[in-house]
Amino acid sequence: MTSMPPPVSSRLSDSFGRRITYLRMSVTDRCDLRCRYCMSEAMTFMPRREILSLEEIAQLAEAFVARGVRKIRLTGGEPLVRRGITDLAHMIGRLQGNGLDELTLTTNATQLATHAAGLADAGIRRINVSLDSLDPDCFRHITRRGDIAQVLGGIAAAKAAGIAIKINMVALKGLNDHEIDPMLRWCAAEGHDLTLIETMPLGEIDEDRTDRYLPLDRVRADLERHHTLTPLPDRTGGPARYYRAEEVGARIGFITPMTHNFCEDCNRVRVTATGRLYMCLGHDDKVDLRTALRNGGPAELDALLNQAMRLKPLRHDFRIERRDAAPAVERHMSVTGG
Repeated sequence: MTSMPPPVSSRLSDSFGRRITYLRMSVTDRCDLRCRYCMSEAMTFMPRREILSLEEIAQLAEAFVARGVRKIRLTGGEPLVRRGITDLAHMIGRLQGNGLDELTLTTNATQLATHAAGLADAGIRRINVSLDSLDPDCFRHITRRGDIAQVLGGIAAAKAAGIAIKINMVALKGLNDHEIDPMLRWCAAEGHDLTLIETMPLGEIDEDRTDRYLPLDRVRADLERHHTLTPLPDRTGGPARYYRAEEVGARIGFITPMTHNFCEDCNRVRVTATGRLYMCLGHDDKVDLRTALRNGGPAELDALLNQAMRLKPLRHDFRIERRDAAPAVERHMSVTGG
């Protein structure tokens, strides 16, 4: 394990001078839900033989921490459907205090009740839960199969284990837009943060995204009719911009990949469950770390990371209306974990 922060010269920086300190690691592209804005109902997932082992994922995590990554988020698909996920959390969690500041996770919470205590024991102190509706029927419609009671039980188990929770809610016109204010009030009552997210054109789905696209500047204007939103300087390593909803005492974030490009200070890269490193969610440029991991060595892996930094683009280009709802890239969100 790395025992001290890496020298400045070895830290990952792209060609625009942005230092890469945040790694999102997908542990599987599989999911037990089929959210309408994320994937098709009939999905074809990657063969299991192509997926990195838990030990390989941990090895990559250590390599990135050695190059200056300070925060790692485990993602999917749904990471908690991956067998041995708490073992992996323990492997990577040991890096905290040895170069890594935080290990966290994003989940749909269907399996969270089973894993909450183990995740907390591995050193995970904060998680994101994807939750787009509190209404059982609407939730089942959006997810095509989800049970809201199961999800709420998982959230309660994580809270009981001492894990702080941020709710991620994708704003969907005509579907859950009427639930945004009630969701904010519920989060305030439960002690959770809330982050609203604009839907993104990633992968082919069964519906027209244009029908559901809801700009968050419109949502914010609606919320400000009932809440005083005070800007906060808080940053959690990602692209959200935070406000305090004064009347209810809750923190609310806005992630606006469509209406307000936030790429100027991007500090993130993403590794898929098959070991492909994507430098941008909205571009297809990638490098294959799995081959270097299995057949090369540390020097080859470092060379690929340097190559990736040269390939990282300045910004994404997500414009649903200009593309007439065609996806910006063919891969689904579940491949790179958002």
